[in-house]
Amino acid sequence: MASLFKKKTVDDVIKEQNRELRCTQRAISRDRAALEKQEKQLELEIKKMAKIGNKEACRVLAKQLVHLRKQKTRTFAVSSKVTSMSTQTKVMNSQMKMAGAMSTTAKTMQAVNKKMDPQKTLQTMQNFQKENMKMEMTEEMINDTLDDIFDDSDDEEESQDIVNQVLDEIGIEISGKMAKAPSAARSLPSASTSKATISDEEIERQLKALGVD
Repeated sequence: MASLFKKKTVDDVIKEQNRELRCTQRAISRDRAALEKQEKQLELEIKKMAKIGNKEACRVLAKQLVHLRKQKTRTFAVSSKVTSMSTQTKVMNSQMKMAGAMSTTAKTMQAVNKKMDPQKTLQTMQNFQKENMKMEMTEEMINDTLDDIFDDSDDEEESQDIVNQVLDEIGIEISGKMAKAPSAARSLPSASTSKATISDEEIERQLKALGVD
């Protein structure tokens, strides 16, 4: 019983109209088929009367045939009109659905705009930017303070240790070269003095070989 008093929606009305249009289209097709059958029968009758020389019967049957063909032509026109109405109904239904979707979207946008205050949003973004800048400044100050507390004195000592180690290694290599020098050179004071004295270019070469500029 509840379904009898249920209010029809637009979709329900359009479905009913389309159903009626399809039924009408089928009825027109049946009528056209019947008219075509009668048309063939009249053509046969006219040929039959013509063979026996009954001109009056041929004239009457010819008039009926003309009238029948006009009626068949009308069925095509009506069928085309029904098809056009069905197409228009579908287009209207599609347009109504699009309008409904746009209405829903508009309502959603209105609700969002009510909830979202542009001024508050802008203020929030400005506050975020300001606090972010404060945080960066605070981090920079802390890093500077830590650098002041833990100065690079240890780094200098470590660097000096590395230099000393490199120089020691160079001295070891120089001593090894001197140990391997020919004995004849030792008998010549001037020669031993030239071997013991290492040029600045040699020291720089050794430092570069060890990766120390």
